[in-house]
Amino acid sequence: MSPGLITRRRALQGLGLAMAAPFSTARAEADPNLVVSFLAVGDWGRDGMFLQAEVARWMGETATALGADFVISVGDNFYEDGVESVHDPKWKTSFEDVYTAPSLQVPWYVALGNHDYHGNAQAQLDYAKTSKRWNMPDRWYSHHQAAVTNKGRVAVEVFVLDTSPFIAAYHADGAEKVKVKGQKTGPQLKWLDAALSRSTAEWQVVVGHHPIYSAGQYGVPAGTPELIARLDPILQRHRVPLYLCGHEHELQYITHGATNYVCTGAGSLTRKRCRAERGDFCSVQSGFTAFEASPTSLSIGYCDWQGDGLYVVEIRRPA
Repeated sequence: MSPGLITRRRALQGLGLAMAAPFSTARAEADPNLVVSFLAVGDWGRDGMFLQAEVARWMGETATALGADFVISVGDNFYEDGVESVHDPKWKTSFEDVYTAPSLQVPWYVALGNHDYHGNAQAQLDYAKTSKRWNMPDRWYSHHQAAVTNKGRVAVEVFVLDTSPFIAAYHADGAEKVKVKGQKTGPQLKWLDAALSRSTAEWQVVVGHHPIYSAGQYGVPAGTPELIARLDPILQRHRVPLYLCGHEHELQYITHGATNYVCTGAGSLTRKRCRAERGDFCSVQSGFTAFEASPTSLSIGYCDWQGDGLYVVEIRRPA
């Protein structure tokens, strides 16, 4: 299946949800249970406002249809200034009371964004010690998810990074806003390089808050120079098929080398425009992304806050 637009009418066939149809190929060619499904969302925590609640509703519907195993948050989890403690009211008003669907009570694997560093970033790690679904064991970490049946297995390994310390401008502000002063990035890159070398999963997914390449309004000039220089060579060397990010408040799809770059930073308030000519797809509709991995393909679907399927991509695993 090649990338293309899907209409709401077509998408509503089958399971009756906008994100169900894109994944029919993977399910048809394999055991329907031999899949790993997950959602991703970013830049969301606004007390349910700016369409956050509407996006959450359709996330719940889609997670139900796909039987999602987990959710990835790509950072900027709480606006404007993160949280101050594990008792901050934003945990309730922007997370617990918004993502209430039973299908979203699965593990959430969370990255830190620059706005999370405006507050107490450590509080988000501490919250993971008491929450049943909020997972952030460290500022960078990995998660391995597998499906096994009598017909085979498929595994997805997720590598979550903390990209704010890579950004030179955040160090230049003297930690006045983004409190990353003194943090070194070498250990993250060394860890990622070694972890990718060891990975035996069929699919590797690297997650960072900031885009490497971008079609966004504020891409400089079309991405993040520090990550282009230091992170992308690792992705290319290991032929990582998927990099997930946010920061740009829109939905994007860009290909470069061996990697597919998916921006899913539209969990609530979005930007007014994006630069579609810089990538394969870009939308400023609030929304999220959904993924389904089979042994031979990884399907990616973009869904907006009204449940409409916007764009569909299928990545084929090399033979």
